[in-house]
Amino acid sequence: MDKRRFLKIWEASALVALCICLCAAVWAQGRQLSISAGLVRLHVLAASDDEYEQELKLRVRDAVLDYISPRLEPAETPAEARSILRGELEGIGQAAAAAAEGRAVTVSLGPELYPRRDYAGFALPAGRYESLRIILGEGEGHNWWCIVFPPVCLSAVQSEPIEEAMSAEDYALITRQDGYELRFRTVELWGELLEKLEENGWITSGGE
Repeated sequence: MDKRRFLKIWEASALVALCICLCAAVWAQGRQLSISAGLVRLHVLAASDDEYEQELKLRVRDAVLDYISPRLEPAETPAEARSILRGELEGIGQAAAAAAEGRAVTVSLGPELYPRRDYAGFALPAGRYESLRIILGEGEGHNWWCIVFPPVCLSAVQSEPIEEAMSAEDYALITRQDGYELRFRTVELWGELLEKLEENGWITSGGE
């Protein structure tokens, strides 16, 4: 085989590999966006890792959930849940501040990059999710997160409300049913890539 022919074969192989990678990335991005479209998450960041600050974080979490849970009851879609939360940001901030014992409280609603999170019976891949974000002080401590729509924060997280909020394919993906393990890993790798890009400052979270 001459050198010119070898290079042509190598170039063709590289092009095919690139096309496969691009197709996989596009598919993974679409699936992650589809999964995240049905959810609204809650993210509470403690001021520090001091034991008392971590306990305070949980008290703030409880105060926020007590405030938003009855207000989200009428919501039947993620869009309705986002609209309600957006209109209640001031009240949410007041509820958080009342439990924060003088710590500065920052409240926002917008897209946020999350790591993978395992729950009972399913896992959410890393990626962007609409997020109600509560930051205490400098927000340098370990965080806490859950899902406020569908409303699963106040009890043990069950898969039934999540199943109702998703397409059959997306639910099969996050529960890694037979034949979906590789697909979940593909979406997971895409989310991990986004995390790395954000860590290096090449993309931003886009949060408000």
